[in-house]
Amino acid sequence: MKKFFLLLLFCHVSSSVKHSLKYFLTTSSGIPNFPELIADVQVDDVQAIYCNANTKTVEPKQDWMKKYFDKDTGHLEWYKSECSENWLNVFKTKIADLMQQFNQSEGVHVLQRIHGCEWDEETGEITTFMQYGYDGEDFISLDLKTLTWIALKPEAVIIKLRWDADKLKITHDQIFLTLICPAWLKKYVDHGNSSLLRTALPSVSLLQKTPSSPVSCHATGFYPDRAMMFWRKDGEELHEDVDRGEILPNHDGTFQMSVDLKVSSIPSKDWRRYDCVFNLSGVKEDIITKLDKAGIRTNATDMTPFIIAVVAVLAVVIVITACGFFIYKKKNGERPKQKRCLICSFQYFDFSL
Repeated sequence: MKKFFLLLLFCHVSSSVKHSLKYFLTTSSGIPNFPELIADVQVDDVQAIYCNANTKTVEPKQDWMKKYFDKDTGHLEWYKSECSENWLNVFKTKIADLMQQFNQSEGVHVLQRIHGCEWDEETGEITTFMQYGYDGEDFISLDLKTLTWIALKPEAVIIKLRWDADKLKITHDQIFLTLICPAWLKKYVDHGNSSLLRTALPSVSLLQKTPSSPVSCHATGFYPDRAMMFWRKDGEELHEDVDRGEILPNHDGTFQMSVDLKVSSIPSKDWRRYDCVFNLSGVKEDIITKLDKAGIRTNATDMTPFIIAVVAVLAVVIVITACGFFIYKKKNGERPKQKRCLICSFQYFDFSL
């Protein structure tokens, strides 16, 4: 993994019995009007708490998290203290040290940390992690087996030696990751169980812009966002001529995704050998959609109804115009020659005179 920011893309848990508590902390230098520190706390990859050090606010993002804070006000105070004091002071010091180490007196610089724990509800196994990123790249991570830091790039070696010497801080991190984090994770899961474990299946459609465009298998309305979708041929997953899209949020809290298949080189007789598979974590049955031309929604539409509607509107306009002209003539003392209208009860008039 090259970029630290991409950590967010690999946070999904594939097993339905695994739970996670993750803390994403970010501080920066040289960015006007940006908070000195922001913290995002996620439970099972769902945002549960947001903190802004500048405003000293801790905001629960889920109803069950708010109820937990109402029940345990001391827990809420801990987050307020950590966000506006402890985390803030630690991060301001660290980013200043890094800038000094790299002779960076100005410019935009970003320091991030992700730490937390995962709990396998089935086996009881606990795994922990703590890693820093600097200016968008992985920088240094903590190895709890050796209680030392691992430099993830050459520039981090000097920082590793300095941080290794701070045994008190390493012990503090060890206690939080191995004892406090798992205990809190289990409490959060217990309180938010109905929300965290809910699932919603999507509606799946086949879309195509033009007959020569790829066919897009599009799923929308699913929850949670731990899902996979792919094309198969004769039951085997395809990797060539396939373009996978990202999982994107919908306005109602659900998600959507799509995967495209290039069909221009596929003979019509072979289309039946292809299908699209959608898999949602925690749901045993896959949603399988056959590649069928009859089931594809496309931009190409039948123009016949439109043409009929236009002709009907024009006919009405002509009749109304004729009647209006007749009224105008009548008011001016003229009476044109009459003929019966064949379309409606209005009269059709011959104005050839």
